[in-house]
Amino acid sequence: MQIGEVAERIGLSLRTIRYYEEVGLVVPSARSQGGFRLYTEPDVQRLGVIMRMKPLGFQLDEMRELLELLDALAEDSSDEHLRRLTEFWNAAEERCEALRKQLAIAEDFAATLRSHLPA
Repeated sequence: MQIGEVAERIGLSLRTIRYYEEVGLVVPSARSQGGFRLYTEPDVQRLGVIMRMKPLGFQLDEMRELLELLDALAEDSSDEHLRRLTEFWNAAEERCEALRKQLAIAEDFAATLRSHLPA
């Protein structure tokens, strides 16, 4: 599928997808005769992983490492690969918990404001 279809499907901008290509996180599997980027389902899934890491504050190097790790795990689930995946999972869980705490504070603030509005 072409970049526009991918962008619409997963909710990323064309610019963002091109940036991820520029930094080497996702490379289109092919190009059409007209030079258009062509993406496969695994490419789209890879973009999905990146998209879900971003709100958790993972840096580009961490994204790259995790993507390489996931590729390696598809071929070899060594103890070292599993240990590193567990570290990523723990980091993601910690970051999710921090976001939950921030959301609770934000919701409490919104409720405080709402309480000052007439019924």
